Amino acid sequence: MSAKDGGYFSRLVRKLTSDIETLDADDLSEKSEAGGAQRACDCRSGEEVTVLGRLRSVELCPANEVATLEAELFDGTDDVTLVWLGRRRIPGIEPGRTIKARGRMAERNGQKVLYNPYYELLQTT
Repeated sequence: MSAKDGGYFSRLVRKLTSDIETLDADDLSEKSEAGGAQRACDCRSGEEVTVLGRLRSVELCPANEVATLEAELFDGTDDVTLVWLGRRRIPGIEPGRTIKARGRMAERNGQKVLYNPYYELLQTT
């Protein structure tokens, strides 16, 4: 058995013994790196970053406040909140959608945030 085979079998055993959330996080993390994005856990405030992940939730601000659309992106390593100021809705920005977002990382209440990020809607595979 070669070292390459050992890696295959250890990945297979891990897939058979891990829970669904762990496997999903691993899959998202691999897709993120393959897509040329940075791992969210490695991104720091003030850096220009590109992240790729799945939207877990999308929230609209109340009608009596300034228009804001917020989405929680998860890339398998960490969450990043995407905030579009002046928007109540963006076609295609919905839970479960995979997107690539680019912007300057900020921090709000200890959470990673990208304000008005450039984004690309990706096909799910």
